[in-house]
Amino acid sequence: MGAALPLGDPIPAAGPLGKDTTWSADAPFSVYLHVPFCRVRCGYCDFNTYTAQELHGAPQDAYAETVRREITLSAAQLAARGPLRPATTVFLGGGTPTLLPAGDLGRMLHGVAEEFGIAPDAEVTVEANPDTVVDGTAEALAAAGVTRMSVGMQSAVPHVLASLDRTHRPENVRSAVNSARAAGLQVSVDVIYGAPGEALEDWRRSLDAALALEPDHISAYALIVEDGTKLARQIRRGEVVPPDDDLQADMYELADALLGEAGYDWYEVSNWARTPDSRSRHNLAYWEGADWWGYGPGAHSHIAGTRFWNVRHPAAYAARLAAGESPAAGRETPDATARRWEEVLLRTRIREGLPVERLSASGRRALAALIADGLVDGAAAVHGRVVLTLRGRLLGDTVARALTS
Repeated sequence: MGAALPLGDPIPAAGPLGKDTTWSADAPFSVYLHVPFCRVRCGYCDFNTYTAQELHGAPQDAYAETVRREITLSAAQLAARGPLRPATTVFLGGGTPTLLPAGDLGRMLHGVAEEFGIAPDAEVTVEANPDTVVDGTAEALAAAGVTRMSVGMQSAVPHVLASLDRTHRPENVRSAVNSARAAGLQVSVDVIYGAPGEALEDWRRSLDAALALEPDHISAYALIVEDGTKLARQIRRGEVVPPDDDLQADMYELADALLGEAGYDWYEVSNWARTPDSRSRHNLAYWEGADWWGYGPGAHSHIAGTRFWNVRHPAAYAARLAAGESPAAGRETPDATARRWEEVLLRTRIREGLPVERLSASGRRALAALIADGLVDGAAAVHGRVVLTLRGRLLGDTVARALTS
């Protein structure tokens, strides 16, 4: 059901935004729509998700209208602080958004369009489990305004899928990709490396299978053991071996080599795209510190430097909105030190890097040693950008700490 929410300041009755919160009419605005429903919870997942047996009074068929109530409430709060601006990216994530009928997802998008507008060139992404993309699904999503589908492939190897508790049929990945492409959607494929029992050759097989689909974009994520998950309990009991850092590093290097040879350029540590236009603009908004509002139980938001998050359970979320109350559970406004750390950590993850001028004096002094250690690109630094090398991408947290110490 997801990790516990962070601690934070209480939410005022007027909502999560402060009285002095303002936002620029020229800045981009993104929307995240969380759909917390899953048929089965994967053992490694710590996202805020629920199976049908865990909903307890929060029916799926009422969910779209509940989210629309939050969209309307948020628009009123934002309109009091400046002109509303259209969403430049929208991301329907989960959970498994495609467990809901395409019409329900369309109603959520229509709510965004009614209150804020959606820019004519907006990127609108939906995450999809391959088994849920049946005849007509992709066409209905495209008609609702979706422009991009992110297909959860994870692996092409049956024993690896089993270790991750993934239940989709591997052959349905190609079917989902073909359906999305026929509907005119851009296609991204997600894969995970470092699962229990996964060998380097298993990972190569999955990469080859992903490349054979010829998607516009590929995301490759290292398996992380999160507290509170089934996988963490299995490792604690000695039932499975934890991910091996050295093997995961070898897997990342293999991914970067094979994807690069196939014409995909890395633009963020875990993401590769065929062309600049194929990059995930929504995820770039997170890494670049843009404004976004997250709708749904457990969703997080960032508006003008204030972060806030909603109550976790769908029933509690629905009850608050039915009463006309904000579903926000807590908020925080990071201080200058925390924001500097966050900017360095996030912006060094992307291909364009961090402007050297954004570093403190101590950060600039640390740069030379990082270049000498092969973690930061020396030529890019000469041109005023902190850009990670391949080795630096494997040690990104180490670089960020050195630049902010």
